[in-house]
Amino acid sequence: MKRMLSLRSVAALLSLATAALGLLLVLADPLALQALRHHGFDQYQRWQPRAFEAVPVRIIDIDEASLEKIGQWPWPRHRLAQLVDQLGAKGAAVIGFDVVFAEPDRTSPRRAVAEWALSPTQARTLENLPDHDASFAAAIARHDVVLGFALRSDAAASPLQQATPPNAPYRYVWVGEPSPQALHAFPTAVPPLPLLDAAAKGSGVLTFVPDGDGVVRRVPLVLALASTPVPSLSAELLRVAQGTDNYILRRAEGEAPALAEVRIGQANVPTNARGEMWLHYTTEQPQRYVPAWKVLAGDVDPALLEGHIVLVGASAQGLMDLRFNPLGRVMPGVEAHAQALEQVLSGHYLNRPSWALAAEALAVVLGCVAVVWIGAFVPSLWAAALALGMVGGVLWGGWSAFSNHRLLLDSFTPALAWAMAFVLASLCRHFWSERQQRWVKEAFSRYVSPNRVEYLMKNPGQLELGGKRQQCSFVFTDLAGFTSLMESIDPAEAVTLLNRYLEEMISIAFRHHGTLDRIVGDALAIMFSAPVVQPDHAQRALDCAMEMHAFATGYAEDLQARGIAFGHTRFGVHTGEVIVGNFGGGAIFDYRALGDPVNTAARLESVNKHLGTLICASEATLSACANVSARPVGQLVLKGKRAALKVFEPLPEELPLGYAPTDLYQSAYEAVRDGDEQAQAQFEGLYERYPLDPLVNLYCARLAQNELGDRIVLSSK
Repeated sequence: MKRMLSLRSVAALLSLATAALGLLLVLADPLALQALRHHGFDQYQRWQPRAFEAVPVRIIDIDEASLEKIGQWPWPRHRLAQLVDQLGAKGAAVIGFDVVFAEPDRTSPRRAVAEWALSPTQARTLENLPDHDASFAAAIARHDVVLGFALRSDAAASPLQQATPPNAPYRYVWVGEPSPQALHAFPTAVPPLPLLDAAAKGSGVLTFVPDGDGVVRRVPLVLALASTPVPSLSAELLRVAQGTDNYILRRAEGEAPALAEVRIGQANVPTNARGEMWLHYTTEQPQRYVPAWKVLAGDVDPALLEGHIVLVGASAQGLMDLRFNPLGRVMPGVEAHAQALEQVLSGHYLNRPSWALAAEALAVVLGCVAVVWIGAFVPSLWAAALALGMVGGVLWGGWSAFSNHRLLLDSFTPALAWAMAFVLASLCRHFWSERQQRWVKEAFSRYVSPNRVEYLMKNPGQLELGGKRQQCSFVFTDLAGFTSLMESIDPAEAVTLLNRYLEEMISIAFRHHGTLDRIVGDALAIMFSAPVVQPDHAQRALDCAMEMHAFATGYAEDLQARGIAFGHTRFGVHTGEVIVGNFGGGAIFDYRALGDPVNTAARLESVNKHLGTLICASEATLSACANVSARPVGQLVLKGKRAALKVFEPLPEELPLGYAPTDLYQSAYEAVRDGDEQAQAQFEGLYERYPLDPLVNLYCARLAQNELGDRIVLSSK
């Protein structure tokens, strides 16, 4: 429960952190997120471009063919005057130039001669020469023409630049507090020639404000020259075409200065906060264009121009007025104005509503909290499915809003924030799971051998009922006299002494990578080569038994020196083939070894009581060990057995106090084994010198009762 509460606390902190981070990203709107959002909106347009509708908007294209037929750009202004008159004659409602006529026509004869040094008589003659600019101005005055001008972001660095707008036959009316600071502002402008400007019905800005990647996604309807609003070419063409004088700017609700809508005559155009209109592009439509040379040649069907808003612009690559659009296509800049006009006339708008940012921020916050808790507590596959469903759902929602309602809602930032939150929650859960596994491993290792726990962690499939045959070695121990000790001292103290004893004994077993089979009171059963196969299991078992024996002996002697009658420990070591596995039922099972070698090891521990020894090991174990110091005990026939088992007493490097030298004992033992008549005399001689040696005592007693040979039949366990 403590672990779950801690995980909940971490999940709560993580959900708050991811929600706060996501909210910060939404509000800060870094360039990377802007790029993600814009590319997403671009993809929507590629999937569903605007269907082209035949509305009265046409582009007169100064294309490569027109340059080839008419001549290089710029064309003489009298030729442009012809173009305007031709368009007017064909019934064009209003003509807009996507060109800035900032300088006089250098091809005009009057201008060329004016640069000479002339006498008064020659100067009077100059007045009779043609003036192309005057011709162009006269044509402009005869028709409804809107000229273009450019805004500059640098201060006046050229005589052509000025800080005041050109001819402005319009006025701006604000609905709400005037907020020109919301508009894209520029300090200077490059206007058309005053002569031309005075003749035109209006002037519009040609300047776009593209995104960082250069793609034109929006067309401004109104911008600011210094702090004075000025219309774009698209807006001014709409105004002149409708014969209205006013632009009505409706401010968005809220304290921050922002626009919501621009009204031009009968057209109410939704905009973003900076007065820009979102473009929904059609695919490339050749019928939108009419080559300029055809108009000049009079080779144009009047139906293509009558009642149309006509824009004059260039698609020729050399004129450098090419832009990128969201469909991945390079287009002439004039087409952006044309497509904006088409959308207004057809009532087709893309809108990013004023509440979009708040909705997106709320989605980020709530979604991050949800996916963190899903990632932290729902099962992994379900969590992944739910998180994927949420991300897919919000992305589908963004697409559906665009496809069905023409709304631009940013579903990409919430999807990204949710995905990041889910990854973090999954990492947190993974970390917590590893921590839990470590905790379980450490806790479980207090009940089961660490090597068994580690094996099951790596091989969970082994947690199945059943077993297999394999060679294993076993060490059985038993503490002598502990029941009597419990009766003679405080039970709590006795338990403390036993726990210290068992803790070190088990630690020794684990150091030798033994598996704790079971603890029965003060007795231990240790298994080697299971579950992990150990080729040197016999050596490990014997070394473990000897280290345990050394500790148990020292521990008992220390307590006995303090007046506590702590008994000695007996050991039995044996090796053989057993069946190892999980035994039990569906509710609970136990991992252990079954077979006669297990019982034999237990009997060898018990037989120490009859022999007077503390450790007995079978020949099966010792034969698989190297550099072992041991002396033979005899051929033991354990109770219930028929075959004799050759048993040895392993010896430490330093013989225990009172033990006969190994070579002397070996000589006497061989005499007994071989039936030598001198065997009794040899053991009696050893007994006189080493009366504390348990095996010397054993064989002296047997020989005294005329029990010859080393075959010892045990009548009890």
